[in-house]
Amino acid sequence: MCLSGGVVCGIAAGMMLRACLGVDVFTAFVTGLNRLVPLSYGTLYLIVCLLILVFVLIADWHKIGIGTLLNMLLVGYIVDGTQRILYLWFPDLGIAGRIVLLILGILILCFSLSVYFTADLGVPPYDAIALIITGTWQKGQFRVVRVVGDVSCVVAAVILLLLSGAGLVEILSVVGIGTIVAACFLGPLIDWFNRKFSEPFLHGTLQKRS
Repeated sequence: MCLSGGVVCGIAAGMMLRACLGVDVFTAFVTGLNRLVPLSYGTLYLIVCLLILVFVLIADWHKIGIGTLLNMLLVGYIVDGTQRILYLWFPDLGIAGRIVLLILGILILCFSLSVYFTADLGVPPYDAIALIITGTWQKGQFRVVRVVGDVSCVVAAVILLLLSGAGLVEILSVVGIGTIVAACFLGPLIDWFNRKFSEPFLHGTLQKRS
């Protein structure tokens, strides 16, 4: 669950990038930062995760596990590779195709994150922030804290894109309708997938093995 969830998460983010209608909030932040820092997306993703990891280590090191390391090492490069493959397969994707790709990307992203979280082998550093605030510190509900954090990430992404000199069209391709939908519904959708699939699946599997 941990490995498959992490890999599919990267594929979903790559799908959203190719749709050019806005990506999930953390991808948007790293993409905006990538406009100013001349590194590959995968390498920059790893560096940003390492910086956030410092906070996680201090706040609740129990959130770190093999899943955290897999995410940091693989997801950024999977996002980069998926986006390139989709550009090769669909070089002239129309607006209808982009909308379909965006919707599929968001749904797949939420599902994959739910599976990844439920495996409980460590979470991505960014996602650990909301879990630490609501779980370790017992402050607020996950869905609310997640929305607040995601909106803050969107604002930072827009600022970075503006500083890079990006035009309106380029900004909207990174921070667009897809980003707004993700910022508002990622938390609730992950929570829904947790209750309806990931947790029942994991518990059922463990009971069968016992």
